[in-house]
Parts: sequence; C-alpha cells; structure tokens
Amino acid sequence: MYTAQSVELFGVTLVGVSITTGVKLVVTAVFVTIVLALRRLVLALTRRSLGGEVGDSRRFWARQGLQVIVAVVLVLGLVSIWVTPNTDITTGVGLISAGLAFALQQVITSLAAYFVILRGDTFGIGDRITLGGVRGDVVRLGFLKTTIMEMGQPPAVSDSDPAIWVKSRQYTGRLVTVTNGVIFTDPVYNYTREFPYLWEEIVLPIAYTDDRQLVEQILLRAARDHAVVDDPSANGAFESMRRRYALAPTSLNPSVYWRITDNWVELSLRFLVPHRGVRAIKDLMTRDILAGLDEAGIGIASATNAIVGIPDLKIVDARRHPDAHQ
Repeated sequence: MYTAQSVELFGVTLVGVSITTGVKLVVTAVFVTIVLALRRLVLALTRRSLGGEVGDSRRFWARQGLQVIVAVVLVLGLVSIWVTPNTDITTGVGLISAGLAFALQQVITSLAAYFVILRGDTFGIGDRITLGGVRGDVVRLGFLKTTIMEMGQPPAVSDSDPAIWVKSRQYTGRLVTVTNGVIFTDPVYNYTREFPYLWEEIVLPIAYTDDRQLVEQILLRAARDHAVVDDPSANGAFESMRRRYALAPTSLNPSVYWRITDNWVELSLRFLVPHRGVRAIKDLMTRDILAGLDEAGIGIASATNAIVGIPDLKIVDARRHPDAHQ
C-alpha cells in the first residue's frame, strides 16, 4: 500500500502529486494502452472472420457492440484505479459532474441520441435519409456523429445554402457529418426503413383542343412499362407497414389525375418506384411519353403567346393632311 507522500522536484513540493498518484498514472496509461490494443486486434479479427463490404450490417453491428464494450471497460477500469475506499471524492465528483454536464451538453445529447437511434430503429447503416437538412445514404454511424453520402436536391431547393448542383437523387460526392443530437429537434426522413418505395409524379400540361384521353393512355402505358405495377413485394411491404401504423388503404397502381387551369389541362401521372434508381426510371418514362406524343401529333402546352395576325396600316402624308398628326 502506498502512502500519499508529496513529491519534490528541485526542492519544490509539487502540490497534489504523490507516489500514489504517480503509480495510478502509470497504471492508467498501461491499462488504456492494453484496452485500445485489444480493441484493434478484435476489430481486425472481426473483419477477417465476417468479410463482406464496409457497409455490411454484420460488420456494422459487430463494430458498434465492440465500441460499447470498450467504453464500458474503460470507464469501469479508470474508476477502479482512481477511486479507493479511502478516497473522499464526493464533493469533487459533484463539482466535476456539474461542470462536465454544462460543458459537454451537446456531446451528452449526441451520445443519448446514438442509443435512441439504435433502440428506436430510426435509421441504420445503408438507409437513405434526410437528417439535419442533408439527404443521402448513411455510410457511418458513430457515438456522436452520423456520416452521410450526400445526394442532390430537386430544383425547388437546389439553390439553398449550401448550394446543391445535382438536381436529382444521385450522389454529389460530398461526405457530410451530422451530429446525432439533431434527431431531437429536426424531423428525420427515412426513405428505406419500413417501405423501400416512393411515389413519384410526372406533370404534363395539354392544350384543351388535344385528345386528353389519348394522352392519359400514353402516360399509363409508360408507367406500366417502367414503374412498379402489381408487384407482390411492394404489396407485402405496404401491408406490413399498415399492420404497424394507422395507415389508410391506398392503391399502388399508376393513375392519372386531371386539373383545369387558365391555360391548359394539367395531367399528373402518379406511380410507384423503388427508392433507388428513380432518375433512370423517370428518364425512360419521359422518352416513351415524348415518343407517344410525337406519334399522336400532340404537343406540350406552354404559356408563350402566338401572333396570329397583323392589323392593316395606313400611311398618311402629314403635309397634305395637317390634321392627321393630331
């Protein structure tokens, strides 16, 4: 057993430094080094035994479980080293706890959010989400931060700050880090967790003089050729979501809705697509729709004005008719 003897350096007594404290510092350094070395070794063995890609869910959950175990071991070990039966740390612990709680409130909030995310099935690795204003795929989930591979935004919000130059749901190439604590203040949009499908729309303005029934058939034909129609997987996923949430029944088949405007009839095609590859599907549908319209001789209505005639002009000589300029 070590006694709390003060240490002198060049004849100066170092306040708060004793043989016991020095031994505890050495033991702490050795303990932390051993734990971190074991953590690295276990991670390497886990990667070798599980294999797969970085985004493999087995590797993800193994890494998360190991992180939690290491954190618990470190906390218990440090408390065991520094807290002894003869140590009166009640007041000190209270003051330190209050200071840490104030200084690290964001860290504590993000750490609590981490466990909420895991326990509440808010999102996981590989999910496509919008978190803190960032939309993309979750590529890493840590204790404090979530890393997202950013995707583009639709034109209506692509000029927001920070600007997004990709006007579709495709990668921009930027990795964005968002603190986990934002789940307590901002909504989390998950595109894949319960129902890995999305409803999309293509809006087509048609002149009142065109064959609207034929245009509707062209739209539906394009949707049936490329969108999700009568898919047992989609129907099963939607029914599973209905059993879990209070959702009203809805049709998953494509449909066209008409709307009267001042200038044209607006036909909106609503259809179901997988959560990935939406842009390619809409590209194929757009090509088929345009080809069908061209074949039928139907154009897309626009707000441009056409000049249909020029009024007759009469030139008068003002010298012969003095009253003409009045």
